[in-house]
Amino acid sequence: MNAFIIIAIILVVVFAVVALVGASKRRDTGAAVGNLSGETVKKDRAARKSAPDEIVEPTATGKEVERAAVLARSSTEIAPVSTKAPVAWIPPDPDAYGVTRRQFLNRSIFALFGLSIAVFGVAIIGFLWPSGSSGFGSKIRVGKVTDLISEIERNDGFLYKPEGRMWITQYPEAALSKAKTVYSAPELTGMEAGLVALYQKCPHLGCRVPDCKSSQWFECPCHGSQYNQVGEKKGGPAPRGMDRFAMEVTGGVFIVNTGQVIQGPPIGTNTTGQEAEGPHCVGGAKAH
Repeated sequence: MNAFIIIAIILVVVFAVVALVGASKRRDTGAAVGNLSGETVKKDRAARKSAPDEIVEPTATGKEVERAAVLARSSTEIAPVSTKAPVAWIPPDPDAYGVTRRQFLNRSIFALFGLSIAVFGVAIIGFLWPSGSSGFGSKIRVGKVTDLISEIERNDGFLYKPEGRMWITQYPEAALSKAKTVYSAPELTGMEAGLVALYQKCPHLGCRVPDCKSSQWFECPCHGSQYNQVGEKKGGPAPRGMDRFAMEVTGGVFIVNTGQVIQGPPIGTNTTGQEAEGPHCVGGAKAH
């Protein structure tokens, strides 16, 4: 413990000495007066002794030069300010700086107006332009026909694809002869491959129509509209069967054009003859 105290005292003394030396150096520097070297003092004395008596103006010593410099630097006299006449202000030539303030404002307003029209036009074009290659509103490659049929069978007759907002079900081959008298070519292309893509929205008021595993129908929970497995109306207030999408098959791949919605078949259409296979999921349909 005593050793630490001694070391601390030594450090304090060293710091104090360094501070004193630094303060002294700063004072000498600020005053521009310091100690002359012995060689300089000797030269000054030798110059006085060797100088002849007829010299009228004695040579100034180093000390005298330093003192004169200090007096000159610390003098409070202020140099006189120039009293030249002020230069008259001349407005700039309009041609020199290009445009006037009014011209600048007018051009800015027209530029902003034009930019607004351009942005609005781009937005309108973007809204009307056909959608890209994926997502709702475009052609969706749903998958191979054989894989989709297997998936539908594993899901008890119904397959939902959220990216296309659609239900995919099987269309029986035995019903194709009747289908050809009711449905259009874009619908028949998928039906002939054994599939149909139905829009999830109920034609009545737009509710999302779920499947009913027990009845094997689509049954709308909002107002009780009912449709068989291929979207043909069986009951309720809906004005027609479920809308469906245009379909195509390329290289065994089932492609659904969700940008082309085809209105559902009229009331009374029943190409498959499918009746409810079990209890309904929604109560008795109410006519509206």
